[in-house]
Order: sequence, then structure tokens, then C-alpha cells
Amino acid sequence: MNKQELIKRISELPYSEGPIADTVTVNRNWILGSIEQLDEPQKVTVPQFVADYIKYAIENDWDFQDLFKRIEDEEDEELLIWVYHERNQETLAAAWINGYTVEKEKRYLVKMKGVVPSSVYLKHDAEDNYWYFGTDSEKESIIIKHTKKELKGAGFDWVFDCPGIEIEEV
Repeated sequence: MNKQELIKRISELPYSEGPIADTVTVNRNWILGSIEQLDEPQKVTVPQFVADYIKYAIENDWDFQDLFKRIEDEEDEELLIWVYHERNQETLAAAWINGYTVEKEKRYLVKMKGVVPSSVYLKHDAEDNYWYFGTDSEKESIIIKHTKKELKGAGFDWVFDCPGIEIEEV
């Protein structure tokens, strides 16, 4: 139910006119139930880089107009493509106004083809910050499921185009 539908339902209630105010006798539970049925704006889902941009805008006290004006100055090509080429201006506006949830980034297993089983999976030791190929075992600081952003940041974006590498989305 939207706001206009609720107003119509309330205006159709029987009432008695008085010298000071009109009197309406209404069941309290009916009123509460009607309010609960009101449509609330739904949060949109945005990629992490959009959430980061909105967070930065809020931290820097930007208003709605700044949010859109300053996008053109952004160096993040991924953000520019998302907003303009994928036509997500309304989604960005809805995220700013109604809030948002962050979509989970896809994760990938990167496997080297044709090597011994002990050296198949691309792994990242997050504690010591180095990358290597090993087994499929995971420990607390050893990561084998990576995002595109993580792979690109480490110089491994080439794995998506390499015939000697198998990529499995997980």
C-alpha cells in the first residue's frame, strides 16, 4: 500500500462533525496495521566500488548535486562505466536517498593447467603478502578464492585471458 492509498482509506472512514473538530472512531490495531502495510523505499544493491564512492562522498559532506558533479573527475574507470555506460544514474540516486546493500563480489579459483597437484591453485598469503601456487588447502591467512579486484591489484589480471589457466567461479 502506498501513501495515497492509505489517505484514501482514512478519508473514507465514517466520522461525526463537531464544533471544534471532526471525530473519528478507529480501531488502534487497524491504524497500526495500515501503517505497517505502507511501502518503504527498497534499498538497491550496488557494487563495492559504488559503496566506496558514496561513503567517500558522505565523509566529505557532499550533497546530492556534488555526488553527480564530481563523478566526472573520478579516475576510477569502473565507476564511470557503471554510472554512464551501464546507465545506473537512477540506481546511484536511489542508493544515496534510500540506502543500499553491497553486492557480494564474485570470487574465483585460479588453477594452473597441466602441473603437479601440489602446484595447481593460485594462493595468497595475506599475512606475509605473497602469492604462490599450491594445493587447494586453505588456512586462516592463506586465501585461494580471489576477487577480480584482488587479482588485478596483484598483477594477475592476465589469468582471465591465459589458455594455460583455468578459472572457476565459486
